[in-house]
Amino acid sequence: MIRLQGMTWDHRRAIGPLVALDAAFMRQRPDVEVSWRARPLSGFEFDPIDRLARENDFVIFDHPFCGRIAATGCFLSVSTLLEEAGGQGAFVGPSVASYHYGDGHWGVPVDAACQVAVFRPDLLARLDRAVPESWEATCALGEHAARKGLSVAIGLHGVHALMTFFSLCASLGAPYAGDAADSIDEIAAGEALAQMRRLVALCVAPVLDLNSIGLHEALARGDTLAYCPAVYGYAAYGEADQAHPLAFGPFAGAAAETGAGSTIGGAGLGISARVAGDPEVLEAALAYARLAATSACQVDVFADHHGQPAHVAAWKESGIDARFNGFFSATRGTMERTWIRPRHDGYLAFQASAGDLIEQHLRGNLAERSLLEHLKILDASCRSGAQTIKGR
Repeated sequence: MIRLQGMTWDHRRAIGPLVALDAAFMRQRPDVEVSWRARPLSGFEFDPIDRLARENDFVIFDHPFCGRIAATGCFLSVSTLLEEAGGQGAFVGPSVASYHYGDGHWGVPVDAACQVAVFRPDLLARLDRAVPESWEATCALGEHAARKGLSVAIGLHGVHALMTFFSLCASLGAPYAGDAADSIDEIAAGEALAQMRRLVALCVAPVLDLNSIGLHEALARGDTLAYCPAVYGYAAYGEADQAHPLAFGPFAGAAAETGAGSTIGGAGLGISARVAGDPEVLEAALAYARLAATSACQVDVFADHHGQPAHVAAWKESGIDARFNGFFSATRGTMERTWIRPRHDGYLAFQASAGDLIEQHLRGNLAERSLLEHLKILDASCRSGAQTIKGR
């Protein structure tokens, strides 16, 4: 028996599809057993990828780790495997492109996401308002909601504040250029921060304490939060077993056309280089990843087990869309126009600290001028080479 071990993050959207994939793979390969462990969302965002690769055969990871992966050689490139699966055109938006860095592709897209709007249909109906299509309309909704005892919401804890900042800058036509000397456009940054402050002032929930999962939980379980303009969407919260199934819409940006400029997220399946030492183990690992990349697997297996597939066939399937309360049809336009974060070795140190800085600004503890100065200094430092991500 060949035994392979993987690491993912702790949510049914992540774990459910993998458990089902394991069962499907064992039907083809009864000589191979795959088991998965899960870590919190914060670990998915920040755990050192080279350490995870030393401890596991597979890692479900976020694409900004690609620079570190390329620098350390801790994963195997899956470029050939992705070509066999149909390449970029087989997966939604820039999913494949997000895992390309240097001379390889370092992940098989198994999950697709970006910042989109999420809302409670029942509460929005009480407000007698349409789904907002811009940040301006969101703020107008927030003012109206306050008069009705309801509220708009957003999750801005740490890195999630940075992701919203990135998306707003991109929608203003000036995305963060983390691999360039002049990476932060101060005019766009100032406008993005002003828009974030304006929204925070309209929120009654503890938005500066929420990550993306916490925001969905608060919307689905509470009675006062009606609409969020930008969060990494979790389609599973649209399923019928939720206390209050959520609905979704395009990212409500600051200036560009509706849906444009959102920051891509999602997750890739990476294969640790440690499997290369044994030809039989290597062959089994590649076979598992090859199955994960197929439309049959992502349509028939992932979507049936709370997953959020990256294969474009799943995004076109009306039955899947209905099961997740219209998530895929409502957000595909946003997904196709997403912005890809930098992936150079060192970027993640910027991401780890910049989110905390923006959160402190939104809490009123750091002036805008000081924030921008700190971000520029941090950016220059992180571009100079690989950085150690401090524990969170």
